Amino acid sequence: MQLLLHCVALCVVALSVSALWPAPQDMQRGSAPLRLAESFEIRLASGNTVERFSNDASRGLDFAIKRASRHLDDDRLRRLVVDRGQSDRSAVESAPRLAHLDLALLNEDAFSLLDELSRPLGELDESYTLHVTSHSARLLANTTVGLLRGLETFTQLLYFLPAASKEHESQRYIQDTPLLIADRPAFPHRALMLDTSRNFYPVASLLHTLDAMASAKLNVFHWHIVDQQSWPLASSTFPDLAQLGAYSPEEVYWPEDVELVVRRAASLGISVMLEIDMPGHTASVAQAFPDYVACHDKRPWSDYAAEPPAGQLKLGNPDVLAFAERVVRDAAQLSPAALFSTGGDEVNTACYLEDPETAAAMLANSTTLDSLLSTFVHSLHDAVRKESKIPVVWEEMILKHDLGLKNDTIVTVWISSHNVRAVADRGYRLIHAASDYLYLDCGSGAWLGKAPNATSWCDPFKSWQKIYSFDPYEGLEPDQHAQVVGGEALLWSEQSGPENLEPTVWPRAAAAAEVFWTGGSLASGKRNLAEALPRLHDWRYRVVRRGVRAVPLQPHWCALRPGACDLA
Repeated sequence: MQLLLHCVALCVVALSVSALWPAPQDMQRGSAPLRLAESFEIRLASGNTVERFSNDASRGLDFAIKRASRHLDDDRLRRLVVDRGQSDRSAVESAPRLAHLDLALLNEDAFSLLDELSRPLGELDESYTLHVTSHSARLLANTTVGLLRGLETFTQLLYFLPAASKEHESQRYIQDTPLLIADRPAFPHRALMLDTSRNFYPVASLLHTLDAMASAKLNVFHWHIVDQQSWPLASSTFPDLAQLGAYSPEEVYWPEDVELVVRRAASLGISVMLEIDMPGHTASVAQAFPDYVACHDKRPWSDYAAEPPAGQLKLGNPDVLAFAERVVRDAAQLSPAALFSTGGDEVNTACYLEDPETAAAMLANSTTLDSLLSTFVHSLHDAVRKESKIPVVWEEMILKHDLGLKNDTIVTVWISSHNVRAVADRGYRLIHAASDYLYLDCGSGAWLGKAPNATSWCDPFKSWQKIYSFDPYEGLEPDQHAQVVGGEALLWSEQSGPENLEPTVWPRAAAAAEVFWTGGSLASGKRNLAEALPRLHDWRYRVVRRGVRAVPLQPHWCALRPGACDLA
């Protein structure tokens, strides 16, 4: 049975979409309140018994129901109006009561969440239909992930009114019913990237981040897990990598830690795309394998690397290549996600030209540096494909080097949004990660010493408005639109750690989440800053109730008075 993705004839796209974030694709709503019964429950519809599901699937659905139920009980968000919803009281207290939300999985075959999230890119159906009337509520989806997305929407519909007196009850209510939502994402890849090498993040911080991601319907955690400063990923094949390359024994991600992150992510409908960035950004490998790294800690570092310490894996050395392939295969096996990134950014030519071993390999084979690099990258990608995954690279692997990468490779465009067209013209699928729109670390000042007036290289600070204004199809021809698989908000951690992770990321990453859920652009009228701000306020206040340290968007006075703080 196919899920209805578009509303029936009477359904129109509402001018206002309540406070939902990201905005649903299609929505029809009325004006009558509906309150939740004290005994309200989320349950499986008739014929959708938990026994139908595999153990993993039933556990995932059970976790999702418990999470949604907890939010319905604990969010206790009052409407963001001056009287905080007091004017709703009379209508709410006389409104009918909703006893339950019925979930129905339309697909006859039930899969575990891990299986659903490992499907080839673009084949996972995240769509859902939610129908709420005065006497019933029903959530339909073809997949468990679709049910998760619909559950998040349902929790965002709910507001709270405290009891007016001891004789009265507090109320949980939905403001505008009847309600019909038919929703699905515009892009299959909607990610948050986090760098855990420059500064280490405890697993608890990662798990909390995943939960916030789910509240914005982000579906990929891009885990940039290692880099030149440290190697915190434990390896059974090469135990010295983390033992010697991590900052300390306490700052290591052990296999059980990665498994916990992957499984928790799956329970939230999020896949984990790991990245092992090679051959650049690998100076930390030298702590365990000094003979594998060219120009390690060579000075001045700025001549040999984008940031200290210098060092990158040697090319033309068969032992180094075998090592890199094994590292990539081991890491790829840690997550069932369909994508795996081998990085490839900021390869430094001077480092290799001054490395005797690399220079000797070029001379012995009468070849160029790009030829050695091509052999290295193709071998890594063959290793990725052996694990049934698609390789992902940063844009230099296509635009700066002539490597002849296969067309199944996905290119992450980060240096500038102006480079998107050049990648598309070469026929590759792409992920948006443009530093001029989507980098969350910009605007914090220089992190290098002895620079009292220096700014960050990607200034200015990327406000939520700037992020929200991003157009995924800017500069592309219509027949190239299908090459865009989605985008990411990114946090590089030179100046971030668990202490400021959430205030730095939220709510700005939620702006990116709506961009890649809804598609469209400001210019086309699909998105509108004035319409979005009250909804983003609402989302931010709600996740703060859920324990996320998201920073305010405006003074509280403005949040309660939509439009009052607009420029005249």
